Amino acid sequence: MPPPPPDASADAGTETTPESSNAARAAHKAADRAADKADVQDTLDLRLPDELIALFGTSGTDEAEAVQGVGAQGVQVAQGVGVGAGGIDAGARTADRAPAPSAASSADDLLDNVSDWGPATTSAGVFQLVPVRVERDLPLISRWMNDPAVAAFWELAGADDVTQTHLRDQIDGDGRSVPCLGVLDGTPMSYWEVYRADLDALARHYPARPHDTGLHLLIGGVADRGRGLGTSLLRAVADLVLDHRAACARVIAEPDLRNTPSVSAFLSAGFRFAAEVDLPDKRAALMVRDRALRAVL
Repeated sequence: MPPPPPDASADAGTETTPESSNAARAAHKAADRAADKADVQDTLDLRLPDELIALFGTSGTDEAEAVQGVGAQGVQVAQGVGVGAGGIDAGARTADRAPAPSAASSADDLLDNVSDWGPATTSAGVFQLVPVRVERDLPLISRWMNDPAVAAFWELAGADDVTQTHLRDQIDGDGRSVPCLGVLDGTPMSYWEVYRADLDALARHYPARPHDTGLHLLIGGVADRGRGLGTSLLRAVADLVLDHRAACARVIAEPDLRNTPSVSAFLSAGFRFAAEVDLPDKRAALMVRDRALRAVL
């Protein structure tokens, strides 16, 4: 007996007719055309990253709903920062985001162990990110958050427990956001949040790629503002990310589009303007620092 035609049913009990064969061919061609069309469209990639899928097995919450806020932290940095009165933007408050799942083990660190990144030499001195310890750092960070220039944007002014909740939501989370002190020549002078942009709600608003890493920043002391530190430190921290996160091809930021000095600081630090995006709390300028363009920007 000759072999069945290529599109014959794999089920021995199913009879194949010319009409059903033609229908099968048409269905396959339609599927191929749809796949080809999807490959060339520049749309949001709604496939959840592998790390987020893995969390389903350990969390009783819906991860798609658990990731709230945009970057999950503050809206803008304090006045000045070497880029004018507008400062540098961050994202939305932690209060706008649901609690993250329980902390992951260090072996599964989502940001490649920020504590091990070490120092960077900048034009302003030796700079290092030091992950926050609440019992040690809360009074200082809370004082910064109560500076009117900071409070106007981060909206974390008030008693220490307001800032403590903001910090604990990250520290006790799964590691997708790490709050840090920025230490310049041995002195804490800024507050940073390094976060996985591809695992954040921000990823709903731009074509995220696996391991995209976001940055938020505020300069704490008035004496450190208005003297050009913003651009220098942004470039240094973006370089730290790219040096220590081999899987990360892009560093992301989302300053308010109206904050021209902020956008200018990111541009001066080697970021490029990628798009305008509508976020829940603002219309933002999506800024991107590409590993591939690192040497020329």
